[in-house]
Amino acid sequence: MKLNILAFGAHPDDVELGCSGTIAKEISLGKKVGIIDLTRGELGTRGSAEIRDKEAQKSAKILGVSVRENLSFRDGFFVNDEFHQLEIIKKIRKYQPEIVLCNAIDDRHIDHGKASKLVSDACFLSGLIKIETELDSVVQKAWRPKMVYHYIQWKNIEPDFAVDITGFIDIKMESVLAYGTQFYDPNSKEPVTPITSKNFLDSIKYRAQDLGRLIGVEYAEGFTVERCLAVSSLENLI
Repeated sequence: MKLNILAFGAHPDDVELGCSGTIAKEISLGKKVGIIDLTRGELGTRGSAEIRDKEAQKSAKILGVSVRENLSFRDGFFVNDEFHQLEIIKKIRKYQPEIVLCNAIDDRHIDHGKASKLVSDACFLSGLIKIETELDSVVQKAWRPKMVYHYIQWKNIEPDFAVDITGFIDIKMESVLAYGTQFYDPNSKEPVTPITSKNFLDSIKYRAQDLGRLIGVEYAEGFTVERCLAVSSLENLI
């Protein structure tokens, strides 16, 4: 199956928090989108890997993505080496996305920056024909995505561009709340973490509102890039 967009996240819920509004919008425009989680989030303070597997699939149905997979890398301890790069290369070559979305380049959680660099490096290496990979005993063709964009997470990084997600904020919030163990629940008896506060949950929406304000729309999501952005016409800017 060829995808238009493939979104990677270090943990289940990274993609939802960072770019699920954009994903929902692109799917509504007829694009095929997939999500690949690098870890099962097994080191998370709340919940368990098994619960988060179910939450991730619930969220995938809400968003309507074509596929969601988990590479089961070690939460907190995966590294940017040949083994991990090759596992991601196999997925890039399998789905042949034009666009890859991935974690923030720099962020509070150490896995986010690691995942950002790992996925970005794998996108480049995936285009090298002398790197051989196989899927179901069939040699894969080299494939390099045209664009790699990094969504914004905990830190308020200034975006290089923002996507208007007006009309898709509700589905974004629904996809986030599919992770019932991870976010604000006044009845929970589990330990409090930085992402379980009501302020954090509220910030998802008010950050989207603030980014929307910057570009003159109601809601938006921001991204950073690794190379100069190009437009075919000045009229493409809003």
